[in-house]
Amino acid sequence: MSGSYTVIATLLGGLGLFLVAMELMTEGLTLAAGQALRRILANWTHTLTRGVFAGVIMTAIVQSSSAVTVAALGFVNAELIKMRQALGIIYGANIGTTMTAWLVAIIGFKLDVHAFALPAIGIGAFIMMAKGKGRRLGVGKALLGFGLFFLGISTLQQAFEGIVANFDLTTITLGGNAEIIAYLVVGVVMTILTQSSSAAIAITISAATAEMIGLYAAAAMVIGANVGTTSTAVLAAIGATANAKRLALAQVIFNIGTAVVALLLLPVLFYAVDVARDLLQLTPNVGVSLAIFHTVFNCFGVVLAIPFNNRLVLFLEKRFISKDESLAKPKYLDKTTAGSPVMAVNALILELQRTADHIGDAAKQALDAEMSNEHLDKKINAIYQLSNLVSNFIVNLERASLSEEATKQLSALMRVDQYFITCATLLSAALDSRTKLGKLSNVGLEREINIFRDSSSEFLNIAKVADSDLYFEKLENTYHDLKNDRDVLKENLLVTGTKGHIPLAQMINAIDFITEIKQLNEQWYKAITILARLESDIRSEESVEQVSTEREDTAVNDEESNELDPSENNSDKA
Repeated sequence: MSGSYTVIATLLGGLGLFLVAMELMTEGLTLAAGQALRRILANWTHTLTRGVFAGVIMTAIVQSSSAVTVAALGFVNAELIKMRQALGIIYGANIGTTMTAWLVAIIGFKLDVHAFALPAIGIGAFIMMAKGKGRRLGVGKALLGFGLFFLGISTLQQAFEGIVANFDLTTITLGGNAEIIAYLVVGVVMTILTQSSSAAIAITISAATAEMIGLYAAAAMVIGANVGTTSTAVLAAIGATANAKRLALAQVIFNIGTAVVALLLLPVLFYAVDVARDLLQLTPNVGVSLAIFHTVFNCFGVVLAIPFNNRLVLFLEKRFISKDESLAKPKYLDKTTAGSPVMAVNALILELQRTADHIGDAAKQALDAEMSNEHLDKKINAIYQLSNLVSNFIVNLERASLSEEATKQLSALMRVDQYFITCATLLSAALDSRTKLGKLSNVGLEREINIFRDSSSEFLNIAKVADSDLYFEKLENTYHDLKNDRDVLKENLLVTGTKGHIPLAQMINAIDFITEIKQLNEQWYKAITILARLESDIRSEESVEQVSTEREDTAVNDEESNELDPSENNSDKA
């Protein structure tokens, strides 16, 4: 019993040392090389191939594929790199994480651990105790982490030697594919429990070196560790942004796909391992063979994934569409509508009416400062993206097939699109001004501003379609009333500020706010007038054509009826 307790305690202690070491190494190296990592991500990921190399280098530096994935995610969300580049980083991170296996295989079992680890622990702890900051603190954490890393490996090795000595492994009767699958699951479970594929691989190499498990079983555990590491990304993606979910899904697809291929080609891969070991003139042992295997099958997976990268990106972009991203994607514009000028004009009107709805909805919240700057920025960016797609759609229509009337209609729709872009920009400015303004100390002026703001919000959410004969008259009257209200309000603010009844800065902020609302109303009025009139004219033309067609059909039916009933014709003549 005491022997079993000692083995379990040693195993837990070794695993704990290893996990703490990995955490310290990641934090320390990230802190020490933070600027360098940012430069690598910003400058070294312009192509997929460079993204793979960047992922390899960064993961080798910080010893954490999860940290690199999170860094890549941050850059994608900041729109500094595209999804294609981020996928390259993820592919490279899988290769870079194999560095742990090499450290364990080549150094972990040959080094005089205490002669190396203890001084590193001492120096690292001294630097940290000296309250170093920035890069110096990072170096201290990294040294302490390296020391604990090798101490943890040594402890794990002792634990597995104890397991071999105290437990009878002959009771395990699994064989063939069942054994491979069982150890694959063990690798997955270990990685999920420890939340570290490096820890699972270190345990696997330690167990294989102690001859607890065979080479193929250990290889299955290494593959399982690769699959299990996706759990970190999946957990991190819960409740996260759409891009975070896409990257997590990409990692799951890539790692599971690589695992399936590796299992199917296990004998072939080990043949490649033997060839690589001979070429590198490495000492043949289990640890080295597993390190080579880990590297070979990850590299093989990347080589297989790269040709399908564009298809994977297209697949991912159709998943986890957020509300803002949905706004940024056209709902009515596609290749089928582009084939006919009439269809194209109708589709553009519907798309711009949809954009108008979203601008009105944003205005309702932004003018009352109910929407956060971050949320509004996302909405405005989505409107900008949609506007760019609308403009490109208009420009790319086949010029030869356009009549003079269609060209005028498209020109009007392009003008509407530009007005909406200005509306989006003014919304952002109005929100900033409203935030700076706060609440006026003069109750009467505060009430007047709120009335003007609410009236403008209602104006920006009116019907986008001419639903009555008086629509355009009411639209014009409402716009001019708001313009007059703004002029009166501005005059009241100037008088009140001049008399010193409100602070000068507050008066200026209030005038800026109502001026931006006035400009917003003006751009909106121009856009909606053009859009509603164009839609109304097209509807009228369709009604005229329909009446004309009905008359023609009636005339044809009458003629056919007369031809079928000659007696009636004779009667009429009589």
